[in-house]
Amino acid sequence: MPTEPGIATTSEYGVLGVRAAFGEPVERFTLDRYPPAAELAGLVERYWVVSWELPPGREASITLLPHPCVNVVLDRGRLTVSGIGRDRFTYAYRGVGGVFGIKFRPGGFLPFLGRPLSDITGAVLPAEQLWGPPAAALAEQMTPAGLDHRVALVEAFLRERWPPPDPQVAFVQRIVAALLHDRTIARVEDVTEMFGIAPRTLQRLFQRYVGVSPKWVLRRYRLHEAAAVLAREQHRPWAEVAAELGYFDQSHFIRDFTAAIGMTPVAYAHACRRREAPIST
Repeated sequence: MPTEPGIATTSEYGVLGVRAAFGEPVERFTLDRYPPAAELAGLVERYWVVSWELPPGREASITLLPHPCVNVVLDRGRLTVSGIGRDRFTYAYRGVGGVFGIKFRPGGFLPFLGRPLSDITGAVLPAEQLWGPPAAALAEQMTPAGLDHRVALVEAFLRERWPPPDPQVAFVQRIVAALLHDRTIARVEDVTEMFGIAPRTLQRLFQRYVGVSPKWVLRRYRLHEAAAVLAREQHRPWAEVAAELGYFDQSHFIRDFTAAIGMTPVAYAHACRRREAPIST
């Protein structure tokens, strides 16, 4: 491994950093996203594509902190279903290649799975385990296809399996949106009061439709945002960022941030300042 790899850091899409081989520009890695057809947007948030190009023999890696969403991913010719990942993970890549993904909205995959999302939290399953041989056939068709054809294949596949409406999905998505955007929410109790729902009912709803607890979702969103702010504003005091996001105990923020991101807020901001180039998104 190189002693001083190049690093680019952002967390807008769950990407914490890209490390390139020594001397390689990190802009050789790109991440792009595309909206689904309007009639699929209630359950599907977007399609995403990562691509890279490295000289022969060179290797780089990307570190991600997953969002509270299920992704269906085409990678190296295989189609997999990725439940919510609790921990950050690193993906190594080399040569020329790419990965295509379908990001479902929080709660949006349960109608396809047909059982609690908590059953697959932290798991990566072959898509055939859910959809049988047609999933393998889909992967085979998608692998050589260009982006537009891949999207068309995926959307046709999903339309054939589109589930009946479930009003609970929209309700869960409203709660998740509040966790993401409403700065008055600092505790799960704030959610129960806002939506008039009993705490145990809220917990059961999230275990079934989201796969993790509402407290976990709130903390993960706040940590994503903290990382994004520190990446954009590297000289901003981290304590100010913590307070703005509802962390009034600084030691608590440091523990949460370090456990999730893998470095302290100060070290993360320093890594962002030293980056060679931004990720192209």
